[in-house]
Order: sequence, then C-alpha cells, then structure tokens
Amino acid sequence: MANAVTAIPAAPPESVIAHFEAELSFETDCWDTHDALQQTEPGFVLLDVRGPALFAAGHVPGAVNLPHGKIIASKLAQWPADTLFVTYCAGPHCNGAARGALRIARLGRPVKIMAGGVTGWLDEGFALERSGAMAEA
Repeated sequence: MANAVTAIPAAPPESVIAHFEAELSFETDCWDTHDALQQTEPGFVLLDVRGPALFAAGHVPGAVNLPHGKIIASKLAQWPADTLFVTYCAGPHCNGAARGALRIARLGRPVKIMAGGVTGWLDEGFALERSGAMAEA
C-alpha cells in the first residue's frame, strides 16, 4: 500500500546524480567550511550577510560582514574577480544567504552558500566569535 513516501517513485539514478552534483555546486556545509578555514588559504571569502548588530553578537571566525542589501560591485572590488564567496545568514529559516548569493552572482562573481548558517555552525559544535572573544554554543 502506498504512503506519502512511496506514492511518488524515486528518480532514476542518473537524475539523482545530476541533481545532487548540481546542488553541491551551489552550496557547502558548515563542517567543510570550518575545515577549510583552518588552512592558511581556504580558497574563498566567507561573508556574513546579516546586519552589523547580529554580526557583532556572534559570527563565524574569519567571516567578513557585508549585509546582503549592501552587496555592490565596489564592495567586492577589493578581491580578485575569480574570488569564490561563501555566504551565510542566521540559518535555515533565513533566506539572507540566498539573497546575498544572488546579488554576488548578478555581479558575475562565483558564489556558494553555507547551508545551515549560524544555526548549523552551532549545531556542529563550533564556536562563534563576538567582540574579539569566542562565544560558546
């Protein structure tokens, strides 16, 4: 007997591969971001696209605060044109990371979002930085 899970058949494996390969070109996760930030050159600029007050209250160490509504070409000009940006916001309930990524892409720059945002970061057990001090989860 069919239920809500089985009523619609699963996609063929080829479609699943294409879907998830594409998805991973649009986003990364908190764990991989944290791991990359431990390197001298992580290969991207991490942008916290929330407002300055939320950034000051707690942000991912190493992130640059650039609210999504203020992302314009002149603000990105300090980085080379091929710089990968990774955006994040409060978490899954917030679309700020997507709004920021859209603005960056419209400026012709490469971008991904960090899935989970601050909520995901804390869920992984990572600390936030606040006013020069670390804030525990």
